[in-house]
Amino acid sequence: MKTLNEILQLPRTLIGQADARGGVARVMLRATGKEKMASVIWSIERDGAGEVWEHVSVALPSRDPTWAEMCEVKRMFFYPEEECVQFHPKESEYVNLHLHCLHMWRNQSGNMKKPPVEG
Repeated sequence: MKTLNEILQLPRTLIGQADARGGVARVMLRATGKEKMASVIWSIERDGAGEVWEHVSVALPSRDPTWAEMCEVKRMFFYPEEECVQFHPKESEYVNLHLHCLHMWRNQSGNMKKPPVEG
């Protein structure tokens, strides 16, 4: 994940609050060809096993973010060669605080397991 200083310098971004553990912002997205204001929350947290996870959530007021919009936010908050994922947990573990919000996660260790490459 980019540094706090890099995030604070992002264009088209209004930072609500931020510190080394994360923050809240409004971001103007342009990926779909139309400008759309999104709410973004980012954080860095340690899980129960001691693994450090970087997290970015993206929410729009009336629809889910598109793949292109999620890619735009990924480029804003992560470096080009960092991998992050969107999880689809068991339904019994869903946490849905906003109807039109999607999340990206990155294990800071870089030890993200990947499925086999097709082709």
